[in-house]
Amino acid sequence: MTINQSGWKPSAPEAKDGGAPATFTGNKALMLEEALIFEIGSTDTTGVDIVPAPKAASRLGGLTRDAAIGLPGLSEPETVRHYTRLSRQNYAIDLGLFPLGSCTMKHNPRLNEKMARLPGFSDVHPLAPVDTVQGALEVIHQLAHWLVTLTGMTSVAMSPKAGAHGELCGILAIKAALEKRGEGHRKVILVPESAHGTNPATAAFAGFKVEDIPATADGRVDSEALKARLGPDVAGVMITNPNTCGLFERDLKDISDAVHAAGGYVYCDGANFNAIVGRVRPGDLGVDAMHINLHKTFSTPHGGGGPGSGPVVFSEALTPFAPLPFVEKTGEGFRLVEEETADEHHADSFGRMVAFHGQMGMFTRALTYILSHGADGLRQVAEDAVLNANYVLRSLENTLDAPFANSGPCMHEAIFSDEGLADGFSTIDIAKALIDEGFHPMTMYFPLVVHGAMLVEPTETESKAALDQFIGALRSVAERAKAGDASLKTAPHFAPRARLDETQAARKPVLVWKETLAKAAE
Repeated sequence: MTINQSGWKPSAPEAKDGGAPATFTGNKALMLEEALIFEIGSTDTTGVDIVPAPKAASRLGGLTRDAAIGLPGLSEPETVRHYTRLSRQNYAIDLGLFPLGSCTMKHNPRLNEKMARLPGFSDVHPLAPVDTVQGALEVIHQLAHWLVTLTGMTSVAMSPKAGAHGELCGILAIKAALEKRGEGHRKVILVPESAHGTNPATAAFAGFKVEDIPATADGRVDSEALKARLGPDVAGVMITNPNTCGLFERDLKDISDAVHAAGGYVYCDGANFNAIVGRVRPGDLGVDAMHINLHKTFSTPHGGGGPGSGPVVFSEALTPFAPLPFVEKTGEGFRLVEEETADEHHADSFGRMVAFHGQMGMFTRALTYILSHGADGLRQVAEDAVLNANYVLRSLENTLDAPFANSGPCMHEAIFSDEGLADGFSTIDIAKALIDEGFHPMTMYFPLVVHGAMLVEPTETESKAALDQFIGALRSVAERAKAGDASLKTAPHFAPRARLDETQAARKPVLVWKETLAKAAE
């Protein structure tokens, strides 16, 4: 078969003994090649017999459809088989370990899903009268209490919808605080090399100039270089802790003190909070603002699972500038504090991040997760995440290059490089071969401070048996790459699709099915 960016195109095997050429279906054992739904069914047929409706006066006000709807007609078995086959081509956390970990997907307890589907939560409307949604507001208020308690901060904005959205929220609060002080001239945000890639993008989007701070040889921020750059033009620092190299920034309190002394603020990227929840409170480290990815620490779905949620906690210094709305408890119940009701006690808010109040389904899931674990359980979450990552690191450090193996224990993720592979072999070859072993590839080529990076985050929910299976597969593939096994260059061999030309797939993607494309592929 041949592969191009437009998709899969079968080629028939050569005929034998002068007979007709065999038909190549593209099937692989029980993994059947699946055509598009428009290619299975015809728009001229229907899978259901419907008795013609009796003639009646139209109530559509002239909006009656005057052309065929253009949907393919399939029977029930055809429809069910089509979508079931498609689902089997996706890797899922319910199938096996996902080495990208909580960055993208980790186990979401079914209890959380059940709670989020309770009537009153699943169907709550943002415009419902406040007195009819007191239970929903109490959930938001109680989750906010837990987030503030676990982080050692003063307040929290619940409305940001994702990590990067939360970053923007925190940076806008810093900007508002500086302008209130009459120091709007501070236009520089310092970002260490070990920080998340969205940090500099967020600072630039908010109108700041970004300056990099180098990392030390052990993968942590160079605190002396950072202190040397502080000055009257610096608004603050955006630092990720634990950082992208999977290491705890042990000098963060010292850095925070220096930044505050210079008149700046400290934004902490809290995406990796799951490695320290219950053990470290960022507020004790001098952090002024930090977003929390609920999907990473408190198990709410991410990406295809629905809208995200990235609450931002604030220090006492930034609380007056936090966004609206927020839930406030009164003697009569709960109310939403918005622009019309902020009064004097929140007059310096920089505004609002979203039209309404946040993601109710995510809040319900996160609070369920917190309450079902309790304080001791949340602490164990961090300990197990760190234990699993260190088990992966120490199990593979003699097979793959581990640049920070001597920098102390890693946190929630183990990082490897492509150093030591045979000439011509790289990280992508290992990643593609892992697919043949039944695993989704790990995070590749990130962080940028590590050449050919392979970032493995097993999360706290994986058992030792599951880790051993993954470690064995990765060790086998790595040893083949070190030995120069040429078959890795054409991996994966057993997946529904062979290796794509990734450059062309990225630059010239075909995202919409058109009949002309389907005919051209015949």
